[in-house]
Amino acid sequence: MSAGHLRSLLFTIPLAMGTTAVMITIAVVSSLFSRSKRWQEYLYRKWAAMVLGIVGARVRVTGAERLDPGGNYVVASNHLSLMDTPLLLGWLPVPFKFLAKRELLKVPFIGWYLNRAGHLTVDRGSIRSSLTSMNESARIIRERRLSVLIFPEGTRGPGELQPFKDGAAYLAIQSGVPLAPVAIRGTERVLSAKSSHFRPGDVELVIGDPIPVEGLTLKERGALTAQLEQSVRELLHSPAPATAEYARSSPE
Repeated sequence: MSAGHLRSLLFTIPLAMGTTAVMITIAVVSSLFSRSKRWQEYLYRKWAAMVLGIVGARVRVTGAERLDPGGNYVVASNHLSLMDTPLLLGWLPVPFKFLAKRELLKVPFIGWYLNRAGHLTVDRGSIRSSLTSMNESARIIRERRLSVLIFPEGTRGPGELQPFKDGAAYLAIQSGVPLAPVAIRGTERVLSAKSSHFRPGDVELVIGDPIPVEGLTLKERGALTAQLEQSVRELLHSPAPATAEYARSSPE
């Protein structure tokens, strides 16, 4: 076992897990007294900055100006690592809710937070229940003007982009909300899938131009999914701006 792996097991993982447990507890307890969106956003951005700081990740964001801070979107990103979650929570320029599988509500701490913070869930027990919960999520997004995050690959990939499922396109069309393509780069080098070895490194969040969905029907979700996948692919391979800088702290 390398010195770096040993450090991950004895220091990085316990500290990151402890920080997560403390911050979720604060979020859940404080939500009993106040549902302030600004306070919850402050907490999850602070948690994200703390966790990525613990693991030694430096963050660079490109294209943040492409999203309207007052707008709402169905955000669709590739998925490489568990570190994608704090990266998106800390640095995506619009607050958002997760669209998570309903089974996560039963997980201690994480399930409590998802429930109290109003994140959306999908029941994947059957096709009918999945469609029902997707339609309900679309209604909530439309009526409450929420942004929601989806990983269209469905799971963490090995690095190369995996084929997209059409859930993001379905949700965008049903809610009438633009799709926001996002590419994540480098998180798999900080923590690869099914690994417990953290490595300090540079990570990037690249945000593309939103894709409008006005006038589209569900019959066109396949074409929209293909367009979304191509957009994320292009962002993954786009050159980094020569003047871009990395940072260790949250944009807050």
